[in-house]
Amino acid sequence: MATTTLLSNKMRSGLTMLGIVIGNASVITMIGIGEATQQLASEQFESLGANVIFVVPGSREARRTTFDVPKTLVLKDAKAIESQVPSIDQVAPQISSRLLTTYGNKNSNVSIIGTTPEFLTVRGFDLEQGRFINELDLKRNNKIAIIGSQIVEDFFPNQNPIGKNIRIKNVFFEIIGIMESKGSSLGTNQDERIYIPLTTMANQVVGKTSQYGLELSFISISAKDSSRINSAKFQIENLLRLRHKIIGEDDFRVETQKDILSTVNTITGGLTIMLAAIAGISLLVGGIGVMNIMLVSVSERTQEIGLRKAVGATEQDILSQFMIEAIIISAVGGILGILIGVTGLTIVGSLSPLPTTISTNTIFVAVGVSGSIGLFFGVVPARQAARLDPIVALRTA
Repeated sequence: MATTTLLSNKMRSGLTMLGIVIGNASVITMIGIGEATQQLASEQFESLGANVIFVVPGSREARRTTFDVPKTLVLKDAKAIESQVPSIDQVAPQISSRLLTTYGNKNSNVSIIGTTPEFLTVRGFDLEQGRFINELDLKRNNKIAIIGSQIVEDFFPNQNPIGKNIRIKNVFFEIIGIMESKGSSLGTNQDERIYIPLTTMANQVVGKTSQYGLELSFISISAKDSSRINSAKFQIENLLRLRHKIIGEDDFRVETQKDILSTVNTITGGLTIMLAAIAGISLLVGGIGVMNIMLVSVSERTQEIGLRKAVGATEQDILSQFMIEAIIISAVGGILGILIGVTGLTIVGSLSPLPTTISTNTIFVAVGVSGSIGLFFGVVPARQAARLDPIVALRTA
């Protein structure tokens, strides 16, 4: 009877479940996007290299309150870490700067990385063509460059850049290699970079500005295995405190991939909860819509209710019918919302780099919530219908 009643009023039934449809679709889409963001962040951090530890100059407070990156790390620090910390594998010091880069009539501000041969291993990068920096390049301050795949597209379309000269801040560098495409990581295009020897970067491009030696932008370090990351972090912190003669606040930060990923997951998890809460409001509004329409339905069906009670229907019969109608509306609306939400996630996944996946837990939660909303908001109109006096109902009709 509940199904027949709903089908006989298709327009009203459809509008009643519209709020549930929109709410369910929103919940599934928003939670799916939030989970995909967390997964993308995890994948991007893993692509930065296995068991990597980053040493960054300046305290957290100093980096927050100044535009200039503090110059508190020098090459001697990197060498000391390499020789005195037993739980690490390799060390890759790095100087980074965005500089004007020119080839022919094309020019652009490009991220220039001065580094050492260990960079490839520590950061998990690969060469597509040519060779990378070696120790001889560092000793001789060779003016050689290895470029990212995006640089190839921007400066050398339809040609092989190997052997050509590119100008970085009025210094010409011979291109000897091309990096394998790495993609973007946390908003930074890893393929839009040029790698040159660390010594050449310091002596001929950016110059030395620290009285304590060759200052670094940061140091990348690979631990021998994942079980030694925490011990390596502890040893590096103690070594640098001794070297920098620190008594109070550290003038550097040592962070592991897990530390950074934990922070990112906290942020993205908070955003996911916020998105789910916003979408949940749509479900709540949909539930209120179900209650309102059901209340209208009770007033319109007063004669029917009175007649049924007059021929022997109990309050429980009337209550059950109206509750079943509310649950059917919510369940069907939930299923339609799931289909729309899954379709929306599929479209988002195809048009963006987000690795969208359909979580069965999210679907079960959405269906459970929508069914509960139908049950909860259906109680008031169902109880009102069940309590109608048959004599008054028939007289009112």
